[in-house]
Amino acid sequence: MFRVDRRLFEHFDVILMLLIVLVCAMAFFNLYSASFPPKGYGIPPYIKQGYFFLMGFAIFVFIISFDYQELHSWNYPFYGLIIILLLVAYFAGAKAGGAQRWINLGFFKLQPSEPAKLMLVITLASYYSRKEISDGYSLKDLFIPVLLTAIPFLLILLQPDLGTALMLGIIFVSMTVFVKLRLSTYAIMGSLALGLGIFAWEKLLKPYQKQRIQTFLHPEKDPMGHGYQIMQSKIAVGSGGKFGKGYMEGTQGHLHFLPERHTDFAFSVWGEEWGFAGSLVFLGTYFSMLLWGLYVAMNAKDRFGVLLSFGVVTLIFWQAIINLFMIMGFLPVVGIPLPLVSYGGSSLLTTVLGLAILMNVRMRRFQPDMSKNN
Repeated sequence: MFRVDRRLFEHFDVILMLLIVLVCAMAFFNLYSASFPPKGYGIPPYIKQGYFFLMGFAIFVFIISFDYQELHSWNYPFYGLIIILLLVAYFAGAKAGGAQRWINLGFFKLQPSEPAKLMLVITLASYYSRKEISDGYSLKDLFIPVLLTAIPFLLILLQPDLGTALMLGIIFVSMTVFVKLRLSTYAIMGSLALGLGIFAWEKLLKPYQKQRIQTFLHPEKDPMGHGYQIMQSKIAVGSGGKFGKGYMEGTQGHLHFLPERHTDFAFSVWGEEWGFAGSLVFLGTYFSMLLWGLYVAMNAKDRFGVLLSFGVVTLIFWQAIINLFMIMGFLPVVGIPLPLVSYGGSSLLTTVLGLAILMNVRMRRFQPDMSKNN
């Protein structure tokens, strides 16, 4: 008979849940403003996102009902499934804007590169928790993690989706540094990264990708072309002043000067309408959620839980930092969404799935570590 341990409810993290709900609520109201007035055809983005929030809540409840240790067993099947989906997207996926990275499921278009980021977190957490090396990992020890990262990295790069591919690299570096490397490994990896960067600029980056970087450095040289997004985003954020123009009163967004205002530049809408004070409230809540995630990692019962929690926080943190720096003109526009805030079903569901894993680790901190008995 299926029996639920009542201690799970006693250890449900109310603070984490409250922070998640607050961020999601602010994100939804911001999306409503960013996509208003709706177009005369199709379902408005905020309605679609509302459906995804409901789906995310159902996924959240489902995930926390299982012990996260089960991910050890499901890790590689999950990895294989994501690789298959990336191959399907590459060879037979839906095209848009010169990219081929979506699978049309009818009710929404799945972007496999989004769950691929969480898949990599789970895969690396499982590998590093199984193979712990006290004196630090050598380059030889990193062969399998590098291979597991390189396969989805290349498939996503071919779509092409440079921003998401780079996120996989950032996740790998963050989690690998966290588990400790030998000093010689740092030196070799640094040299390889520099060499790959030069090679990528000369041989791999497409002209439009190089243009994005050049536009980031000198947006004023092409104010009506590639530099338009960055300049309009800066204007929107700056025009919010101390307390903003008021909800639904942002001129850059509602007069359509700000492009992609419900996706990549969603926070620009918030900054214009709520100003510096409102931005502090939002960012304070958002990063409190991530800091609490680190607290969850510090108090996990086992190494796998620590790495899972740290990986989820890393996944959300770096996407948030890149997106925020992007809209303020400190980084080139690379199409990285602000998790939970930017419109997009695949991104939202992936983030909620990651937060559910975080809650799962938190709820089971009282249980004995069964992996030590194996």
